[in-house]
Amino acid sequence: MMSFTTRRSKPELVAPSRPTPHETKHLSDLDNLRNHHEFTAVACFFRSAGRMPKDTAGELAVECTVEGVVFVSAEADLELLDLKPLVLPFPRDGGTIQMRRICSWPAHHALHRRRLRLEPVHKAVADLARGEPAPLVLPVWDRKLLTARTPPRIAAAYRSFKPLVEGGTGAVVDDALHSTPREAMACRCFLFGRREIAALRSHVVPASLRRRCTDFDVLAAVTCLCRTAALGYEPTQKVRLYFPSSAHHGGRRGGFLRVPGGYYGNALLYVIAEVAAGELLCAGGGLRRAAEAVCEGKRRLTPEYARSTVDLVASLRGRRLRFDGVFVVSDVTEFVGDGLDFGWGEWAGGGVVGHKLASFHTRCKDADGEESVVVSMVLPDVIMERFQQELAVWLNTDDGNGDGRRLPRSAL
Repeated sequence: MMSFTTRRSKPELVAPSRPTPHETKHLSDLDNLRNHHEFTAVACFFRSAGRMPKDTAGELAVECTVEGVVFVSAEADLELLDLKPLVLPFPRDGGTIQMRRICSWPAHHALHRRRLRLEPVHKAVADLARGEPAPLVLPVWDRKLLTARTPPRIAAAYRSFKPLVEGGTGAVVDDALHSTPREAMACRCFLFGRREIAALRSHVVPASLRRRCTDFDVLAAVTCLCRTAALGYEPTQKVRLYFPSSAHHGGRRGGFLRVPGGYYGNALLYVIAEVAAGELLCAGGGLRRAAEAVCEGKRRLTPEYARSTVDLVASLRGRRLRFDGVFVVSDVTEFVGDGLDFGWGEWAGGGVVGHKLASFHTRCKDADGEESVVVSMVLPDVIMERFQQELAVWLNTDDGNGDGRRLPRSAL
């Protein structure tokens, strides 16, 4: 069993390297959505190529208010090879390595979290750490880009958002996701290489639908299907899939809002697909219906739907969206990956830290060096076992046990 020791420095406040302007900057309506007032930690790992400085913390200069930002460095006495494949959470002594012990925020600086949520884009930080005199893409503040129109027009988005706004999700009684404490749930990450994705894709019919589906669409559809079956929802229960989608220029679907790459406010748009559990669990057609729901939801992300979403979010004015009975699937393969270059070496893996009910899709290389997609899942223990069994059916490759099922590769 693997164990290791970490050494963590005392928190220090890094002040600006030169005077900064004292001014009030207004936020966008997407920034002000209460659901966005959260802090999500991400851990990334890089394989040294002989360029790693002795002091990997480096010398940082942060331009912000005179309050500065909290900085903590940590090191561990192990190598990346000890953690293959590099997905979170990591196994240790039958349990899980708690990455938050290394990178958690000091309690007495909790008030700084919401300020730091609006830091410049992550690639700008990598540029500075690599030694560039300024970010290659300069940060842009312009929050008016994602501010509600006058008068607002919410009709295009409201039908999809209505259950989240009004809380009328029709959640089943004794839903284990609501009754199980977060700390008592199992958090597992599943690796899908070319072989696994090809096996899952082969079940998507007809061929025209298969050709329309990206790898993300296939994985989102299959995991939603298996999760619904594992949770034991009644046939009439509505299952809602919620896909955050970047509105940044050049993003997969959101470039039409003309949000520049340097914009570092919240720029998440939302795709919501709805389907009855009975349609997902019907014999022979469940995966087709799940894939159709994903594709139909993505087609709704038109310029008017996006603008209408901003108008709708502005109308909430401090209220939160309700996510009971909603399966959130977030594709961060482009956010967390080898596009980051701190000048230390090749990106090797990483992901979101902590037990998040949302399912995150990230990338890593498996133990054989094959590029894989990592899908996180958080469910109560017993239901997690059912989820694995359901997933094994769709992978349907003989594992030598004679039952025609192969369990998915997992980090735990």
